[in-house]
Amino acid sequence: MQPRTRKRRFLFALGILLLASAPAVAGDWPRFRGPNGTGVAEDKDVPVKWTADDIVWKTAIPGVGHSSPIVSRDRVFLESASEDGKTRWLIALDVATGEVVWKSAAPGRTARKHPLNSLASSTPASDGERVYAVFWDGADIHLAAYDFKNGKPVWKHNLGRFVSQHGVGHSPMLIDGKVILANDQDGTSHLHAFDARTGVKVWEVERKPFRACYSTPFIRARQDGAKELIVASTAGITGYDPADGKGNWSFTWTPRKKPLRTVASPITANGLIFANSGDGDGSRHTIAVKLGDKGDVTATNLVWDNGQERYFAYVPCFLARGEHLYSVSDTGHAACHVASTGEEVWREQLSKDGFIASPILVDGKVYGAAKNGTVFVFEAAPTFKLLAKNTVGEQVSSTPAVADNCLFIRGESHLFCIGKAPAKKAAR
Repeated sequence: MQPRTRKRRFLFALGILLLASAPAVAGDWPRFRGPNGTGVAEDKDVPVKWTADDIVWKTAIPGVGHSSPIVSRDRVFLESASEDGKTRWLIALDVATGEVVWKSAAPGRTARKHPLNSLASSTPASDGERVYAVFWDGADIHLAAYDFKNGKPVWKHNLGRFVSQHGVGHSPMLIDGKVILANDQDGTSHLHAFDARTGVKVWEVERKPFRACYSTPFIRARQDGAKELIVASTAGITGYDPADGKGNWSFTWTPRKKPLRTVASPITANGLIFANSGDGDGSRHTIAVKLGDKGDVTATNLVWDNGQERYFAYVPCFLARGEHLYSVSDTGHAACHVASTGEEVWREQLSKDGFIASPILVDGKVYGAAKNGTVFVFEAAPTFKLLAKNTVGEQVSSTPAVADNCLFIRGESHLFCIGKAPAKKAAR
C-alpha cells in the first residue's frame, strides 16, 4: 500500500466512520454495478481527470480475479484466486486506508475457462451484516455467507456441478432479506432464493436453459407498488414475485441464427428493458422489451431488436440517461443510442484493446475502463465529448465501484481508491 500521512488517513477514516454509523449508507455500492445494478452513482465530486495526488491508496491484491469491488459501510469487498488455482479468497479491505481487514479462504482447483475469464469472476454482495459470495472450486459452485466484521462463514450451499467451457461469473443480489442467484449453465438453468440470515432455501425456479449466461437480476417497482424481480438470459426476460418465485410475465428471446450468451446484466429505462447478448465470433443481439404485466408478452412487447450491429456491447452492460443508452464495447467503441428506437446517435473508437468492464455513470459522465487500464471519461450526451483520459497502469477486467466521491478500480494486481483529498471529505 502506498504511504499516506497519518493526518490525512485519520481525517478520511473519520469521514468514513461517520458515514458508516448506520447499518447501510446511501453511498454504498453493495452489489455488482451498484444500487439495483444500474451502474449509476449519485456522487457529484468524483475526479474526472486525476493525478498521483488523487490516489488515496493503492493496495496489492493477492492472486488473480475479475471480481468487481463492492463497498458496504466501511469495507470494500472482492474475490480472488491463488496463482496456482488451489485457493479462493473473499477479501475485506478498510475503505479509508486500503488495509486488508480479513481474508476468508475456500478450497479450489484449476479448471477450464475462457481466456478472458478468471477463477474468481463473481462479484459479492452485502447487506452491511453479512457478505454473500459465489465461489467455483473448479467443479462445483458454492454460495456462502460470511460475517461482515471477521469473515467467518455463516452458512454455505453447494449448488452442484457447473457446466460451461467459459467458467463461472454469476453474482448474487439481495432483496427483502433474500439472496438471489441466477444459475445459468449449458443445459440447466435455475433461479435460487435463500434466506440471507439463515441460508434456508426460500424457493427455487427452473428456467429454460441455453448456453451459460452470467447476467445479474434487478428489482423493478410495478405500477401497483409491488416489487418484481427481473431476470434476463438468452432464454428471455421474466418478471418474478421475489416473495415466492412465481412468474408474473415472460418474454421469449428468439435468436436470429443461434442462441448467444447473455453476459451483460439488463437495465430498465423509459418503461423498457434492455438486454444484450453475443458470441466470440462477433455475433451480437440487442433487444428492447416493454415491461410486462401478466402472462406471455412475446408477441406484443418487443419494441426493437438489432442483431446486425457488432458495435453493440457483448460483455459490458448498458447505461441509461434520459432518452439515450450509452455503452462501451468489446471492440473498443463508445456509443450513444436512442433508447426508444435503438437508432445510433454517435459512435467513437476509444481503445483498440476493447472493454471488458462495464461503464458507470457519475454526475452525467460515463467512466469506461478499457482492458489496457486506460479510463476514459466522456459526457453522457447526444454529442460526444471526451473529458479525460486516465490510466491506472495495469490491465482492468472488473467494473469500478463508487462510494463517497471515491472511485474504486481493480487492476490486474492492485485495488485503487481514487478521490479528492480526505480532509475535504471529512466535512460531510
